[in-house]
Amino acid sequence: MIAKTRERTLKLARDTLTIEAAALQTMRDRLEGANADALILAVELLHHCKGRIVVSGIGKSGHIARKIAATFASTGSPAFFVHPAEASHGDLGMVTRDDVFVALSNSGETEELLTIVPIVKRTGAKLIALTGAPNSSLAKLADAHLDTSVEKEACPLNLAPTTSTTAALAMGDALAVSLLDARGFQAEDFIRSHPGGRLGRKLLAHVSEVMRSFDNTPKISIQASLQDALLEMTSKRMGMVVILDEQQKVFGILTDGDLRRLLEKNTNLGSVTLRNATTPSPRTIPPELLAEEAIEMMEKHRINHLVVTNTEGHLLGALNLHDLFAAKVI
Repeated sequence: MIAKTRERTLKLARDTLTIEAAALQTMRDRLEGANADALILAVELLHHCKGRIVVSGIGKSGHIARKIAATFASTGSPAFFVHPAEASHGDLGMVTRDDVFVALSNSGETEELLTIVPIVKRTGAKLIALTGAPNSSLAKLADAHLDTSVEKEACPLNLAPTTSTTAALAMGDALAVSLLDARGFQAEDFIRSHPGGRLGRKLLAHVSEVMRSFDNTPKISIQASLQDALLEMTSKRMGMVVILDEQQKVFGILTDGDLRRLLEKNTNLGSVTLRNATTPSPRTIPPELLAEEAIEMMEKHRINHLVVTNTEGHLLGALNLHDLFAAKVI
C-alpha cells in the first residue's frame, strides 16, 4: 500500500471513530428533561410487559433490531425480531396485547412500519420507537419515543447508515442494561441462558469436569528422593508434582520453576532433599467450584497450577492452564 493511500485509510478510520464517538456523547447528553422521561417510560413499559418484546425494523435498522432483540432475550427478557414486510403478510399475528413493540427507523417514516404500527396499537400492545426524527410519523404514534438523531453519518458521502445505526444500537443496549437491572437479573440467570459454546463452558463447567484425575496427576511421597520427583513430573507432563505427607495429604508442590531456581542456587542437586525443595501449602481448590473461579484464582495469584483437594486435604486431582485451554473454558 502506497503511503498516500495508507494515510487516507487511517484518516478515514480515525474520522469514523471520532464521528461516532461524538454522536454517542451527544445522545448521552441529550438524556435530560423530556428525553430522560421518555427513556424512563420505555424501561417501565418493558419492565411491566406481560408478553414478549417484539423488535422490528427494515434495512440496516432491521439488522440493528435483530441484535437488540437478541440482547433482550439473553438478559432475561423474552424477545424476538419480526420483519415489518413479513408482519403485514401474516406475521403480525405474533403480536398480542400483552407485548411491547419496539420499532426502529432513522427517518421515522418507514412505509413498512407505518403500515403495521396502527394495527399493533389497536391490538393494545405498547409502542416504543427509536428514530432520528422526533417529529416523524412513527415518533408521534409511539407511547415512548427515544431520540437517536445524529448530526451526520461517518460515511464520507453522508449517505451510508453508519453513525445512525451505531446510535440506535447503543440506545438499544442502554434499554437492555436498564431493563436487566430493573428485573434484578443476576449472573446465575445469565449462565442459564448461555449454556452453549465457550461462554457456557466457562460459566457452567466445574473444576471436577476439567481437572486431571487422581491417577493422571503427578504425585509422590515426601519420603521420596528429588530424582524420583523429577521422574514423576516428567512422566505425567504437567510441569509440577504434588508432594504428599505421611497421611497422604497434600504437603506441597514442586514445579519446573522451583527446579530452575534450585539450579541457580545449587548446582549439586544430590544434596537437596525433597522436603527442602518443595513449596509447602500450595494453592488448592475444591472440585465443586466453577472452572471460572479457578481461572480467577490463577490470575489473582499469578500461578499456572492448582491442586484439587477434598475438605480433609487429600489429593483428588490437579488443574493447570493447559487443561483449561483444552476444555475450552479459556
